[in-house]
Amino acid sequence: MAGKVAAYFDLDGTLLDSSSEKTLTAELAKRRPWRIPVGTLMWTLGLVGNLLRGRSFYDAARNRGHFALASWRVLENYASQLAVQKLADKIPSDAKQCLDWHRSQGHRLVLVTATIAPMAEAMADVLGMDAVYGCGPAERQGILSGSERGWSVPRRKGKVPVVQQDAKENGHDLSQCYGYGNTHADSWFMRLCGNPVSVNAEGALKKHSEQHGWKQVTWKLP
Repeated sequence: MAGKVAAYFDLDGTLLDSSSEKTLTAELAKRRPWRIPVGTLMWTLGLVGNLLRGRSFYDAARNRGHFALASWRVLENYASQLAVQKLADKIPSDAKQCLDWHRSQGHRLVLVTATIAPMAEAMADVLGMDAVYGCGPAERQGILSGSERGWSVPRRKGKVPVVQQDAKENGHDLSQCYGYGNTHADSWFMRLCGNPVSVNAEGALKKHSEQHGWKQVTWKLP
């Protein structure tokens, strides 16, 4: 049965008691202060443009304008440093114990996150995940425009096809798999799994978890 089982995890607010992408954004602004007004302007333009195209505020606000004019190479370098030097200490001990338990059971560990791909991949290395799906294009070269056009975007319902395809390719029985998330946006992929676990649940996710008998855990730094 172990070979059929995977544990699918969200990152920020679930395995990580912090925001990895905000940490990357802050580091980029710190090292290149000229990016602060540029990033703010491009993010605002992205927000307005997305709203005019009929997207929800949740999705519109999560554009990548704050990374406009940055290179993928720079983001990869910063992400690898931050994952080890700052964010490794933001992983709660309970989250580490959970990962260890799944490994002991022979389960495959998969990170599915809307965090930008370089940061997601750097954190996957730190966490010891078997696979990672982050937000970005298939080929990452050159300079970012701030647009997500042509990207894989595992956000909200966008995580559903990612998890389904991963399970199909790896022979997993989703009814035996685990899904971990911390917001109602994660509930869409968690519903695919026979063992959904709500982490630090609040608001809509907490209500949904209580109504459907989902396991709830608290993973926080002391």
